[in-house]
Amino acid sequence: MGETGSAAEGRGRTRIQRLNQARLLDAALKVFSQEGFRAATLDQIAAEAGMSKPNLLYYFASKEEIYRAVLDRTLDLWLEPLRGLDPQGDPVEEIRAYIRRKLEMSRDNPQESRLYANEILRGGAVIMAEMTGPLRALVMQKAAVIRRWIAAGRLAPHDPVHLIFAIWATTQHYADFDAQIRAVLGEDAGDPIEGAERFLQQLFIEGLRPR
Repeated sequence: MGETGSAAEGRGRTRIQRLNQARLLDAALKVFSQEGFRAATLDQIAAEAGMSKPNLLYYFASKEEIYRAVLDRTLDLWLEPLRGLDPQGDPVEEIRAYIRRKLEMSRDNPQESRLYANEILRGGAVIMAEMTGPLRALVMQKAAVIRRWIAAGRLAPHDPVHLIFAIWATTQHYADFDAQIRAVLGEDAGDPIEGAERFLQQLFIEGLRPR
């Protein structure tokens, strides 16, 4: 992951300064995910964090810098479940656990998902280097693991990269389209993630079991 100047400096800051920086990133995440990059302002972010604009500018020199820092943190968080795919584990159980972790992230971190989706819809220019570098490398690394499982007869043959894409699409849908999902299911439907996990586990796992 790339690191902004402020993020790099943060390692040498006091505990209070690190807490303030984290508070600003949380506030920026909320504002950017609701307003989008263009409409969001530093005044809105400072107000959401309960800080003054000059105080914000002590930590981040511009809207672009804080946006990049939030995206870097989001992408790092979002890829953590994929990093956890264990080559030494049982293939079916590893993919089952990956689906579960991705759904949990959609439930627990919807703002991060929407921020990332909005950046991709804008063309992904801010994180293009990460997408074509570390993100692509991680996907290819885990795709190679899945190919070895397939070659060993432990999974049914599938395109590993498109399998990862499909898991991303179906799990992150529950964050990005939460309002639509709840509108369709109705107020008494409960947590949609529970039903999503049952369905997606059946959809993916039954399709991946070796014949």
